[in-house]
Amino acid sequence: MKHRIVTAAQMKAIEQAGNAHGLPYLQMMENAGLAAYAELKNVLPQPGSLLVVCGKGNNGGDGFVIARAAAKEGWNVTAPLAEGEPKTTDDITNFERLHSLSVNICADCTVLETQHFDVVVDALYGTGFHGALRPSGLAACGLMNRLHKSGAFVLAVDLPSGINTDTGEVAEGAAHADLTVTFDSYKPLHVAESSAPLCGKIVCSDIGIRDEWHPEF
Repeated sequence: MKHRIVTAAQMKAIEQAGNAHGLPYLQMMENAGLAAYAELKNVLPQPGSLLVVCGKGNNGGDGFVIARAAAKEGWNVTAPLAEGEPKTTDDITNFERLHSLSVNICADCTVLETQHFDVVVDALYGTGFHGALRPSGLAACGLMNRLHKSGAFVLAVDLPSGINTDTGEVAEGAAHADLTVTFDSYKPLHVAESSAPLCGKIVCSDIGIRDEWHPEF
């Protein structure tokens, strides 16, 4: 277990170093999504109904990897595009990989209000989030929190959406998780008094970046 704590900018530099050493960003995204899915299966080994709330950036790409892995193993997967179509290259690649699978992709979270899900994956906002939640993000976090209160298990990818990575500042309406899976290194929000309680149990998973590749900060 690594106990290193790095800022969002430092994590970006770590990923750049990994890419420079021959571990492509796309492979890091694959490793991250599969690591989070493995943690999910530790909690709920049998397939059920899964909601993967995906943003338009790389956090959403991690979510698409989870959705793909789960669908291949018999989960009933719904993946709402909470803020529209994916925008980053690797995010788009993993979104396109879903098209041949039985995954319910929808553009409007409100149509899910009356549905039941065993598990919710929060892959909406990643380490770049700061400030207040936009209306679409607020609606998506509201849906995830209502499902959480009704008994769904919530897994956050890297951090619960609506939290500032470096300060732990919690935006109004931020998501609450039972389990947060972060990657390579912990971030300040995971230990901040304001935000750590929203993370639930926190697991730091390896995504293939070797210690000797890490920049000196």
